[in-house]
Amino acid sequence: MSNSTVTILGAGLAGSEAALQLADRGARVRLVEMRPVSSTPVHVSSDCAELVCSNSLKSTKPQSAAGMLKRELALLGSQVYAAAERNAVPAGGALAVDRAAFSADVTARIAAHPLIELVREEATGLAAYAQGADALVVATGPLTSDALAEDLARFTGGEHLAFYDAAAPIVMADSLDFDKLFRQSRYEDAETGAGDYLNAPFSREEYETFIEELVNAERVIKRDFETRDLFQACQPIEEIARKGADAPRFGTLKPVGLTDPRTGRRPWAALQLRAEDAQGMSYNLVGFQTNLTFPEQRRVFRMIPGLENAEFARYGVMHRNTFVDAPRLLDAQLRLRLDALPDSTVPVFVAGQLAGTEGYCEAIRSGLHVALSTTAFLKGQSLPELPRDTAFGALMAYATDPATVDYQPMHVNFGIMAPLDRHIRSKRDRYAAYAERGEQALLTYRDGLAACGLLSSAEADVEAGRGETCFDAR
Repeated sequence: MSNSTVTILGAGLAGSEAALQLADRGARVRLVEMRPVSSTPVHVSSDCAELVCSNSLKSTKPQSAAGMLKRELALLGSQVYAAAERNAVPAGGALAVDRAAFSADVTARIAAHPLIELVREEATGLAAYAQGADALVVATGPLTSDALAEDLARFTGGEHLAFYDAAAPIVMADSLDFDKLFRQSRYEDAETGAGDYLNAPFSREEYETFIEELVNAERVIKRDFETRDLFQACQPIEEIARKGADAPRFGTLKPVGLTDPRTGRRPWAALQLRAEDAQGMSYNLVGFQTNLTFPEQRRVFRMIPGLENAEFARYGVMHRNTFVDAPRLLDAQLRLRLDALPDSTVPVFVAGQLAGTEGYCEAIRSGLHVALSTTAFLKGQSLPELPRDTAFGALMAYATDPATVDYQPMHVNFGIMAPLDRHIRSKRDRYAAYAERGEQALLTYRDGLAACGLLSSAEADVEAGRGETCFDAR
């Protein structure tokens, strides 16, 4: 490893994690990031691991798929996840971060690592960056540049898709009407006033007027989205409303678990706002990804109770999202099934949302997975099999199974996990059983990694007599 060089394209969540993990294992890393030389419609800085959609990394509840994934990140020593925890802001049962402090933290650690060279330039082709490297990792994310996407399409035979993703607006806290908003997390005692979310309650009349204006507002993209073009997990709020006037009220604007302290009753609908920074200076409109023009966002979203005079720190935007057809192109190590680049013997790994995963923690975990896969390759070893009983193992089994058809980006969830050995009627108990089973599988997997010397703490684990036998794959 000490004589190996790995080139990583893209310094997002996955690329940053892969770079730090590989460098800590002794590889020389050349991390290529096109910002600020070439920017994107949604990035606002040149920092690594910048979050552009939401500042939430989802639930921390241990007995949830998202919580299981966070346990994997913690136990396997994810550095980007550790940075998220260091820069957390209150968000109820979720992990949310001060996005500026978080990305600055990751950037500083990359810049300080003696084995990482951070190169600021746009990568327009794969072959040029494979030269002089022992492995190539492509982690350019959903906003892969046109030139690189075209080159990747040529290399893979055109097996890639482009679709649209959406980011929610952010409003300034001092422009909100706190006489109309109330602070409360779902199912929290309304009298405590200690919730991590602000809530904007709608009356029925206010809601119906808002929805009518929302669906008729001017959009940037002036056609209805076809199902295959629209990223289902990040749909614009107006597209949800277009499916039916009550659709947002049973989704993003659901009032379940909330009690308006002014009335003592559940509101007809409610928008939740989550703090964007540790000081609570700005708030994200939760679930309000949108394709409306900026003037229309200002007009329509100011119809929300409490937001009549809202100042927008960032308007919502739509942007292209690119990903490869993972079931046909990637193996369980996230390595392209094709042997190598033309006229090259360098293996190509794909990480992050470009690999067809959805979600921040999923991107971080894929960067860690690729780092382990690349390390095993460079050492001439076989990577221990990733158990399907783990959250990420279930996702990889689904995403890289050639039998999976019409693949769309997926996040970890219990729906793709192997069934339990016994039927458990209670959902709470069933999820707890999934988590317990996943924990045991994760510990066994970690022991296997340690036995192969693939973890930074492997020596201590092996000396403790844990782990399995590793073998040479050459």
